[in-house]
Amino acid sequence: MTEMKYLFGPVPSRRLGNSLGISPIPKKTCNYSCIYCQLGRTDHLTNQRKMFFPVQEIIEEFDQFLMKSEAFDVVTIVGEGEPTLYLGLGELIQEIKKRTEKPVAVITNGALLYDPQVRAELEEADIVLPTVDAYDQALFKKINRPHGTIEFQQVQSGLKTFSETFDGQLWIEIMLIDGINDDDESLEKYKGLLQEIHHDRLYLNTPVRPPAESYAKAVSPERMERAVELLGGISIEMLVSEGFHSEIPDHKEAILSIIKRHPMNQFEIEGFLKSRGCGDPVAILDELRKDSRVVSIVYKGFETFRLR
Repeated sequence: MTEMKYLFGPVPSRRLGNSLGISPIPKKTCNYSCIYCQLGRTDHLTNQRKMFFPVQEIIEEFDQFLMKSEAFDVVTIVGEGEPTLYLGLGELIQEIKKRTEKPVAVITNGALLYDPQVRAELEEADIVLPTVDAYDQALFKKINRPHGTIEFQQVQSGLKTFSETFDGQLWIEIMLIDGINDDDESLEKYKGLLQEIHHDRLYLNTPVRPPAESYAKAVSPERMERAVELLGGISIEMLVSEGFHSEIPDHKEAILSIIKRHPMNQFEIEGFLKSRGCGDPVAILDELRKDSRVVSIVYKGFETFRLR
């Protein structure tokens, strides 16, 4: 197979398992220029949707990949910029779903959710992961530095509307930045904002790779713990390296102590168990399924565990 232009991976994802990525937009084409962006400042700041590449070209590459029979858990449309700027997004999702029963996820900044057409196209996805970094216009401009035509209130209104109609899984992510939006007052404002959005889970992130602006620094572990406590979300950093933390030595009991507060999917549990040196994560997952205290919910191949 020739070198792939649009597809990458599959790569292990902290949230989605073995993820096959698809990028339908040119590099660093976005309607934001976020201060924390690991790609650096946006080269092409635009809010105009375009058919950057033919849908058929992307699908032909996807067909070639499927012939390899390489395992993957999810198809993730992400791009090195903002994928909803791709005018062929809805058709692309539909064509992918004709070819695989695996879930299709879209990682987006959520800016264009005010557009009814974009909302309709994203309705075709199984999982949508929008970012919510701000709770008002001033913070929006400070963190996301949006295209001049985009206002915070329209973005928030669009996300709220989409959350009320979307049948799939909506996973919100907030990027917390030291000294900018990690204080208790900010966290309380996020809490109020999130109450207006029907979402299935919340991820809390902080810059870990070199950001576009050097002053966009990671929050302290204490601040992240405080955010988890106030907002009830999952720290993405807990999904990496050290994994979710628990002092409880028994692997299963450690998981039970976590899912009491935070539902975990099978990929998060496997990562957590491996980080603790567990030799047989599959056996622990089987124990959890049989435990009457645990609810196991399967959605599009993703199994989520929580306490009753």
